[in-house]
Amino acid sequence: MSLREQHALALTRRHFLQTSQAGLGAVSLATLLGRTASADRLPVGAENPLSPKKPPLPAKAKRVIYIELAGAPPQQEMFDYKPTLVKLNMQPCPDELVKNQRFAFIKGHPKLLGTPYKFAQHGQGGTWVSELLPNIASIADEMTVIRSMHTDQFNHAPADLFMFTGNPRFGNASMGSWITYGLGSESADLPGFVVLISGGSDPTGGKSCWGSGFLPSVFQGVQCRSSGEPILYVNDPKGMSRDSRRRSLDALQKLNQQEFEQFGDPETATRISQYELAYRMQIAVPEVMDISREPKHVLEAYGATPGQGAFANNCLLARRLVEQGVRYVQLFDWGWDIHGTGPGDDIMNALPKKTKDVDQPIAALVKDLKQRGLLDETLIICGGEFGRTSMNEARGGSTFLGRDHHPHCFTLWMAGGGVKGGFNYGQTDEFGYQVAENKVGVHDIQHTILHLLGLDAKRFSFAYQGLQQRLIGPTDESRVLTDILA
Repeated sequence: MSLREQHALALTRRHFLQTSQAGLGAVSLATLLGRTASADRLPVGAENPLSPKKPPLPAKAKRVIYIELAGAPPQQEMFDYKPTLVKLNMQPCPDELVKNQRFAFIKGHPKLLGTPYKFAQHGQGGTWVSELLPNIASIADEMTVIRSMHTDQFNHAPADLFMFTGNPRFGNASMGSWITYGLGSESADLPGFVVLISGGSDPTGGKSCWGSGFLPSVFQGVQCRSSGEPILYVNDPKGMSRDSRRRSLDALQKLNQQEFEQFGDPETATRISQYELAYRMQIAVPEVMDISREPKHVLEAYGATPGQGAFANNCLLARRLVEQGVRYVQLFDWGWDIHGTGPGDDIMNALPKKTKDVDQPIAALVKDLKQRGLLDETLIICGGEFGRTSMNEARGGSTFLGRDHHPHCFTLWMAGGGVKGGFNYGQTDEFGYQVAENKVGVHDIQHTILHLLGLDAKRFSFAYQGLQQRLIGPTDESRVLTDILA
């Protein structure tokens, strides 16, 4: 039998072990998990791809919590106060703002829309924050608010992909996967990259926002649920005891050892390590995901209720996860697409409900991390995928207030992990329509996040399809935002 025929037989056996659930428990979880086995369970000669790694550069942050307000919140109602818009509310938009411009939904000549909400300055940096966010206003001295973000995408899915994979097309590795690829994980019993969803829907970019793309599958994000079974299919099949699972995995490890010695395929080590992680997660995941273990005053601070799939619960879970060594936690909260087509997506009815959902939990998360001594080494990022227009959308003659998609400027804020507190960076023009000072691109944010973690974005790459693929793309135009660093 030729070597090629032997390899084909081995691949056939691996395919069966990947797909069969008979006696192997959560084998279907293999492509979902982001962590390898203990060293003594790996095939001899195999390296643990998710063992903690020392970053090549000095690092100020060790871990990341990224809060995505999916659907793109209106910055004019939250952080980017524009008195000129308030003064000119419902006046015809100046011609220079709409000439030769393309919008997702606005037709004809729109009217300017000033925010109906009051703003005040908070903290030593005088950060403007809306009355819709009173709790977040209380952490103004921990935040760097960047009001000069821009993107080249104005539809949700490509904008999501650009923000989280560095490319508006499918197939690239997500930022969480890049970071776990570069730094590994400090948790032995939990995935290195965890995703939590609220708002009733995935982001429009879908699961590619936490996929591993061309990176090995061991680095992709693991989606957990804050209510019900935390991870589907991780439990033993009916009738299988934990001892039986252990014996099955030990037998499987021996088979994989033989295959690894023959072919040296790193995916062999990855597969057995994923089985091992699933085994350990049966104990670790239910424990860390059980927020009822938290004291009553902590639950009340977050506004969390055990058993619910809510954003508040996810914020508390994010703290519990990073506390246990998870490298990257991604929170997606859907429902921020404020077009004003009706009371379910307008500025006066829907938006206050969304801000109320996130205001208390986000502030509690920052304060909780700080009092536990974790904030200095935990980088928090919060924002959407693009901004909203300075004009009222009025789609189809709607009388509800709303804003269309707007790529030219939006707001994102960061806290902890080596960024300045009480700092404001960048400005938009008097209409909040274009960036007027310190323009910041999506790749600039990605470059800065990697820098804070001790990774050189220009050298940090992975060989694929003849190119050295990078999170920041093929050019060297992006930069570290040195002005916001502590």
